[in-house]
Amino acid sequence: MARCWRKAVVLAMILACGCRQASLPSSYTSLDGARIHYKSSGQGKKALVFIHGWTCDLSFWRFQQPAFEAAGHLILIDLPGHGQSDKPRIAYTQDLFARAVKAVLEHAGIRSAVLVGHSMGSTVARQFARLYPGKAAALVYVDGPLLRVPSLPSEFEKWRIQMAAFADNFRGPQHKRFTEGFIDSMLIPETPEPLRREIKSKMLAAPQHVAVSALEGIVDPAIWKEDPMDLPVLAIYAKATDLPADNEEYMGRLFPRLDYQLWDGVSHFLMMEQPEKFNRALEAFLEKHGL
Repeated sequence: MARCWRKAVVLAMILACGCRQASLPSSYTSLDGARIHYKSSGQGKKALVFIHGWTCDLSFWRFQQPAFEAAGHLILIDLPGHGQSDKPRIAYTQDLFARAVKAVLEHAGIRSAVLVGHSMGSTVARQFARLYPGKAAALVYVDGPLLRVPSLPSEFEKWRIQMAAFADNFRGPQHKRFTEGFIDSMLIPETPEPLRREIKSKMLAAPQHVAVSALEGIVDPAIWKEDPMDLPVLAIYAKATDLPADNEEYMGRLFPRLDYQLWDGVSHFLMMEQPEKFNRALEAFLEKHGL
């Protein structure tokens, strides 16, 4: 009964929020000659910025938009190669994505921001904080990856080969079938069917050259250095079998000012499956730190 009720609520929110997000005006800025698309509401030199994950787009945050657009300056970004942003055949590195976030913030007149990143978006937020000290007021990890690069040369080489082989699965003619299976692995049986179809449709629509290059950027060992950051961090993870048992402890070493939550009964797309719970958690974090 509870699962059926939750599915009905999510379906209703899908229908209700879709039009509302579409009503936000589109803005564009440019980076290296390519257009970057974003949507915004409110004003101010500080902002709450939402960064989507691999092969997703800004619509994956549509359940958060109504909850936060009246609170101040809200920004939703289509990263380069995604959504309505341009998709040139370039290297989609984490540095490129971080530079794109900076370009959007400058275009919108924002001096500092709380960066909320889902999946790959969390690594983009972390890289942004590295490259532009003082620009990130806080980070929010939403089921974001934390790769641990082996220090021993022999183990590192094995790791590198494994990561390269994983990215290679997305190169061939069967890439869509492999991608679909990869998306399925991120979902759970309780994920509402309309939401499941939407997630798959949008992620499978991403150009292959973008998907492969972005994956290569994610597994670049250079971005996984263990450099602690002294800023507030909220981490919300889905309880999953492949999540390291010491994930909270490890994150605590990287982010000493960490608030950590582990949710049961949700998939990788937890902000879409339980939007009200997610919005309350984010609101409480912002209030706690005066953001």
